[in-house]
Amino acid sequence: MRWVTWTADGDVRAGLLEGEEIVDLGHRPVVDWLAAGAAPDTMGRARVPLGDVKLLAPVPEPGKILGIGLNYAAHAAESTSFASLAGEGVQKWFNKQVTAANGPDDPVILPAVSDQLDYEAELVVVIGREGRHVPAERALEIVAGVACGSDYSVRDWQKASPTMIMGKGFDTHAPFGPAIVTLDEMGSLDALALRGYVNGELRQEGHTGQMIHAIPDQIAHLTAAFTLRPGDVIFTGTPAGVGAGFDPPKYLAPGDRFRVEIDGVGAMENEIVAETRRTRIGP
Repeated sequence: MRWVTWTADGDVRAGLLEGEEIVDLGHRPVVDWLAAGAAPDTMGRARVPLGDVKLLAPVPEPGKILGIGLNYAAHAAESTSFASLAGEGVQKWFNKQVTAANGPDDPVILPAVSDQLDYEAELVVVIGREGRHVPAERALEIVAGVACGSDYSVRDWQKASPTMIMGKGFDTHAPFGPAIVTLDEMGSLDALALRGYVNGELRQEGHTGQMIHAIPDQIAHLTAAFTLRPGDVIFTGTPAGVGAGFDPPKYLAPGDRFRVEIDGVGAMENEIVAETRRTRIGP
């Protein structure tokens, strides 16, 4: 199955993506369907053309957005600014704020406070069942599925804090989608090819088998510390080729488009737009 959250005329609904159509599952959020653990009965449900709707992040407001840093050896090697964070056998985690969640084709903000916006193509894991102290050999039991994602990073802010939270947590900087693809459609998660393009230029290319810490080990590590719940989102690391790895760096500018493709999962593309600094208090 391919779970989606979609909208038409401002009405937000859940659905299943089947080819170029969406099976309308109504207003019950995708995260509630995931927690229930049962496939919906699609008989007699309305279908809408994919081209007539807008896809949102499959889980618009995740409880947690977590990311692992330096999880591909080649990316760790190019990330000389963060060499002190690398440690053999040690997982390096950060969180992205809930307001970073963003749709698979929505604009991504170049912050008014920085010109060092960078891209990172990643496989995203979405949790479907609650889990605590889950061993690696059972980790996939709590996974609902996977999606494409990009862990946008504001590099100067990231370098300014040892926790990376500020540089990773800007609004709109965690787009994912277009759908949550369930594991029964995926087979192994260890050999998925992923690619990242800037304005059509291939910048990143790798596969999930190159991860230093495999997905089951990530889940085991996280659940040793805290509970993962349905709808929590995990960004699993990025291969080499990020903008900061070039000399001089190739950061993103307004009008640039970053595209993520993952075989068997899908593709998403976001345009970079300049933020207008405006004070806002209240809705």
